[in-house]
Amino acid sequence: MNIYISNLSFRVEDSDLRQLFEEYGEVSSAKVITDRNSGRSRGFGFVEMPDNEAAQKAINELNQAEYDGKAINVNEARPREDKPARGGHGGFGGGDRRRGGYGGGDRQNRRW
Repeated sequence: MNIYISNLSFRVEDSDLRQLFEEYGEVSSAKVITDRNSGRSRGFGFVEMPDNEAAQKAINELNQAEYDGKAINVNEARPREDKPARGGHGGFGGGDRRRGGYGGGDRQNRRW
């Protein structure tokens, strides 16, 4: 089961999450999500546990528990929702500019 943990202290690292959840059973992976540019924690992470029963026990007992000075939120992770592609319909930058729409266009065919 994939578990989502939020409201983590920015000091928490992957190994801390692994150690916390290993008290409930085997942990396949533990990852604190970090900012791509700064490398700093974003305050949430994921833990994967192969035994669903152990994972559910961890969720039940750790949700709203205090960890490193903060009350953490622990839930079963939901699958990622597909986000619409950038520049698609309803966004900025669309349209056919060759036909005299928004700026530019075909100057030869303009009638002044």
